[in-house]
Amino acid sequence: MGMITGLFLGLGLLLIWMSLWEAPTATQPRHSALRTLEEDLLVAGIRGVSTTTFLGAITLFSALIAALTYVTTSLTVGAALAGLAAAAAPFFIVRSRATRQRARRREVWPDVVDHLISGVRAGLPLPEAVAHVGMRGPDELKDDFSLFAREYRATGRFDECLVTLKDRLADPTADRVIEALRVTRSVGGSEIGNLLQTLATFLRQDLRVRGELEARQSWTIGGARVAAAAPWIVLAMLATRPEAAAAFNTTMGGIVIISGAGATALAYAVMLRIGKLPQDERVLR
Repeated sequence: MGMITGLFLGLGLLLIWMSLWEAPTATQPRHSALRTLEEDLLVAGIRGVSTTTFLGAITLFSALIAALTYVTTSLTVGAALAGLAAAAAPFFIVRSRATRQRARRREVWPDVVDHLISGVRAGLPLPEAVAHVGMRGPDELKDDFSLFAREYRATGRFDECLVTLKDRLADPTADRVIEALRVTRSVGGSEIGNLLQTLATFLRQDLRVRGELEARQSWTIGGARVAAAAPWIVLAMLATRPEAAAAFNTTMGGIVIISGAGATALAYAVMLRIGKLPQDERVLR
């Protein structure tokens, strides 16, 4: 009897604990690191490469760097840290490239919206106004909109082509613009021009404020990156000397290197966290 009571009590506590958490729905997908990596690869222009292939290439590259470091310096701990750094470097490169590309696209989205407004007010059908961006729009987005135009002319399915374009761009601003176009197309709204004009105004205001903040933080972040990299450049130069390599290849030397790596990584992460500007989230995937 006591065991049954305990089972029911545990089940009740489990149900109470589960009720405190909101289950993900179709409109609120679970955040995934692989999903984020896939979007970064698309935005960075590395298309046709799956996340599995990318991760496999990183594994081979980090193993090669670790082996070369060990052959060069004879430092076991140094080789392990070099392998970890080589594994992390591609992620930072892809993220940095995607961030720069998103920044460039953020600057030209008001022009894209202006092109759409001009096309709609000139009497063009909505699909043709969107396809027209691929011919006379900003260079950063011409390829994606040109591909949309080819897909639409081949299939005639405006809604599906817009969804494909949204997935390809993987951008919060693109999500808002494309969802507005989809709603207008489906319900036949006549205020698309005013809606897009308001959106263009908000985008330009956001660009102005963000530009001022980024200009103020660039010097601080640049100095912090130099400060984080300088000790490891000195360590790499010292490791080329046999006596220094022998000193760091001891137990105490390994502890010093690992402690320094941990302190550097922690300080760099804190710096990025403090200096990070708020980013728009893709709530309209």
